[in-house]
Amino acid sequence: MGALSHIRVLDLTRVLAGPWCTQTLADLGADVIKIERPGQGDDTRQWGPPYARDAHGQDTTEAAYYLAVNRNKRSVTLDIATAEGQDLVRRLVAQCDVLVENFKVGDMQRYGLDHESLRREHPGLIYCSITGFGQTGPYAPRAGYDFIVQGMGGFMSVTGERDGQPGASPQKAGVAIADLFTGAHATIAILAALNHKERTGEGQHLDICLLDTQVAMMANMATNYLATGKPPTRWGNAHPNIVPYQVFKVADGWVIVACGNDSQFRKLTQVAGQPELADDPRFATNPARVRHRDQLVPLLEVLMQQRPRDEWIRLLEAVGVPCGPINDMADVFRDPQVLARDMRQELPHPTAGQVSVPGSALKLSATPVTYRSAPPLLGQHTQEVLQSLAALSVDELDALKNRQII
Repeated sequence: MGALSHIRVLDLTRVLAGPWCTQTLADLGADVIKIERPGQGDDTRQWGPPYARDAHGQDTTEAAYYLAVNRNKRSVTLDIATAEGQDLVRRLVAQCDVLVENFKVGDMQRYGLDHESLRREHPGLIYCSITGFGQTGPYAPRAGYDFIVQGMGGFMSVTGERDGQPGASPQKAGVAIADLFTGAHATIAILAALNHKERTGEGQHLDICLLDTQVAMMANMATNYLATGKPPTRWGNAHPNIVPYQVFKVADGWVIVACGNDSQFRKLTQVAGQPELADDPRFATNPARVRHRDQLVPLLEVLMQQRPRDEWIRLLEAVGVPCGPINDMADVFRDPQVLARDMRQELPHPTAGQVSVPGSALKLSATPVTYRSAPPLLGQHTQEVLQSLAALSVDELDALKNRQII
């Protein structure tokens, strides 16, 4: 039994932040019912190529993007823009503990499915709204996009080639970090609200947004500014407060070296054959190395190019200097540690035969996550869910289907 196997979630989300949240709840055992538009579904179903491939190597209709965040869910097609669809949502809400939605501010109110409308009849409902900018403030009506929020929230101001380098410019992350972190924060908030409900019986409205999340996750960069009044700048692959803590070019590629203290730096210099660097007053302590970064790093760059990547990693790991390669995704899913941690999962799929997805990062000893089902086909569970939870007959289902409400 999963930790949340007693919880049912109505999932009115699409794309990434919301589905990431609800997939995490589903991995922990929750029964997640994903509501999708008839005939179209979650936008990410069409966000390909690439698509999952069947046993013959042919593309299916299931985009890899969609597969990343929708396992362990049941898909129900339902047009919530219609009065009948809204009534069915309310009937499903009566059977659910949590509702998660990521519509623009005001949209759910137009449908009569906002928190205020539902809580009168369901005071124990935990209602989680995920938006770009939150339910309040001057930007609340705006649609939120990860790329825009990475810029607005400060992340891109500290990401990219070091300021002053030729061609240096701000860069976004290679994955949608604002979306993914917001989904994770929404999960945390839901778990806290479930704990509160268990003690009091009271539900609540959770207002989670991308911009708040992006600002909060700036963490030490934000406090560096708040402590000094000076905005941090871009350092490329270096660290503003620790030296050396960066990528170095080596004889056959690249290596990350992360010396978190003076002892590790001394060991690095010994392995590199220049132990006297650790005794130089300019480099003996981390504050000194930060101040004299521009003198030290060129010296290290010359030394690092004298050996290949795997030799550096072997030598540095042997003496306890944190280091590592820069893997592409093929390297990642060949890595013995990644495989040992079950971070690649194979799930049976009705059209692809099976699909490969990344595993969950959550490892619980008593209530481990489970991989019960592949991301569902569009509307795969409409009949079973509406029959069992909304008490619809086959004739009623047929009538709704004929009118394209489901």
